Amino acid sequence: MKIIYLIHTHKDLEQIYRLVKIIKSSSPESYIIVIHNFKYSILDVEFLESLPKVKILKSSERKLGSFSLVQEYLDVLDWVFSQNIEFDWLINLTGQDYPTQPLPQIEKFLAETEFDGFLEYFDALSDFEQNTWKRGEGFDRYLYSYWWFYGYLQRWQRAFLKLPREIINSIQPFIRIKTQYSLMVGIRSTNLPFNDSFLCYAGSYFHTLSQNCIQYLYEFAQKNPDLVNYYKKTYLPDESFIQAILVNSKLFNLCNDNKRYMDYRKGLPYDGCRKLSSEDYPILCKDDIHFARKFDIKYDSKILDMLDARILNT
Repeated sequence: MKIIYLIHTHKDLEQIYRLVKIIKSSSPESYIIVIHNFKYSILDVEFLESLPKVKILKSSERKLGSFSLVQEYLDVLDWVFSQNIEFDWLINLTGQDYPTQPLPQIEKFLAETEFDGFLEYFDALSDFEQNTWKRGEGFDRYLYSYWWFYGYLQRWQRAFLKLPREIINSIQPFIRIKTQYSLMVGIRSTNLPFNDSFLCYAGSYFHTLSQNCIQYLYEFAQKNPDLVNYYKKTYLPDESFIQAILVNSKLFNLCNDNKRYMDYRKGLPYDGCRKLSSEDYPILCKDDIHFARKFDIKYDSKILDMLDARILNT
């Protein structure tokens, strides 16, 4: 099996090096592509690229909630296909993710599976129970064109804007205000790409996709610039763009399970994903969990030691 591990990174260099090392130790023949935002920290490119099949790419400016994460993903695919990199599966991660079991075990599972991809998906504009966001969230994210008017907001700024934001969003359907990351103002879109044959599917950005899925996704984006440009104006497009293209194609046998563990809690900043600790180890050892997030080596390094021992069977 030829696996590409795509890792988005921007901080915590020690943890990035550790993640690359554990992947290479457990899966020496895998290809690791790190796309790093050098604005926040400076990776030792020479050291990392001295490792076999490791490539470091420089990301463009990354803005939370914008299309920048999807653009990084497409840029990586462009590089992969331009370099004729052979692969069977692509697994996307961040520098705060980590494997939870030996990679040969995961790769054996992928070699034997009937599925073409593992990703969470649901119709973000539906009232069905499977829509974990509920209908209003999908409407606000993907039926409006957004503009950024300020940099990242501090906690007190978000608190100050909370009441006017809630009032404006509740009394009319034409404008939406978002303050989770930056001050964003959205205007209701009139030229929508969604219809009965192209639903607004959404879900977690993290996934494991076969080469056939990746090839289709890349070519579809190349051939449909109008859809790409539409998503560039939406809010958190990374949680819909890939699902919308792949699920609507009806070409692939997709498992609605991304094989990840993430614990989301309300009230946490930005992505609201709780930092994991050694107390979470029993949960992470379940066979259907391949990767987890998020980890912070400064918060609890013991959990990474425990996972290393499991991954390397030591």
